[in-house]
Amino acid sequence: MYRISNRRYTGSKYKLLDWLEGLIREHCRGDVFFDVFAGTGVVGERMQGRFSRIILNDFLYSNEVIYKGFFEKGEYRDSVLSNYREKYRALEGEEPEENYVSENFGGRYFSRRDAKMIGYIREELERDRQKLSEKEYYVLLASLLYSMDKAANTVGHYDAYRKREHIEDRFCFELIEPQNGSGEFEIYREDANSLARKVRADVAFVDPPYNSRQYSRFYHVLENVTQWKKPRLEGTAMKPPAENMSEYCRSGAPKAFRDLIEHLQAKYIVVTYNNTYHSKSSSSQNKITLDEIRSVLSARGTTQVFEKKHPCFNAGKTEFEDHKEYVFITKIEDQDAE
Repeated sequence: MYRISNRRYTGSKYKLLDWLEGLIREHCRGDVFFDVFAGTGVVGERMQGRFSRIILNDFLYSNEVIYKGFFEKGEYRDSVLSNYREKYRALEGEEPEENYVSENFGGRYFSRRDAKMIGYIREELERDRQKLSEKEYYVLLASLLYSMDKAANTVGHYDAYRKREHIEDRFCFELIEPQNGSGEFEIYREDANSLARKVRADVAFVDPPYNSRQYSRFYHVLENVTQWKKPRLEGTAMKPPAENMSEYCRSGAPKAFRDLIEHLQAKYIVVTYNNTYHSKSSSSQNKITLDEIRSVLSARGTTQVFEKKHPCFNAGKTEFEDHKEYVFITKIEDQDAE
């Protein structure tokens, strides 16, 4: 079964969890943890042992489904999930008909046979949705996304695929493992700056996009299969029309960050960022500098900075020297956060 950390994702904090948890335990207090840009969800999963309520937010449809599959409370029948698993495992000996996924992604992001299986499963899940509980539907759809990611002919994102004459059949449907921890989860798919004005928490964890790489474009295949609107695709990478674009990946990122920090209703703000603003690749350069982050946070309260050497995401074309992850922890001093 897949755990929430069993996926490839740009900027994942999985390998930094021990460090992050240690810093938050030492310097923050409270019961409510708000992960503003939750990404993979691994930080929220780790924090459920430290906080009684976890708020997860991300603007990707696929991440929302994954959070609901893993964390949202709801009734599900193990027998139903197992039956679907066995049925989709049995497909490995068959060849489904051509479908939206195979026509657009077969021979590119997946082998043609794997793409047929993915499209068949996605179509059936939508057709069977009324027969499933809401939790069962999200568990099965999240399981499909994880199984797709495991088989994808990519370097870990979907901005491009590996150019190969032959793509091996690798798809194998496996279930995710829903979490039954004691923590209470609230799940949102909203603009972070808007949600900051509505949600109150003790600790707000802020891990925004770092550069011009739009996550909705990086993970367009997963987004497409999740929404299942079957849009017309264009270009070598077979992308849909642009949507769900983040201001944090544009020149307006510093202004958006300032607005977010000014409106977060928390006792502590924890910001993690890295120093790729000196990257030789323009798409990898940070849109917000560390000095800008420090200045904005210091206006809200006493700010401490911690750093750690850590390898960055690298698709093989960009070199980084002395790459570091930074964590800023601000104890809010203005009265509105109390």
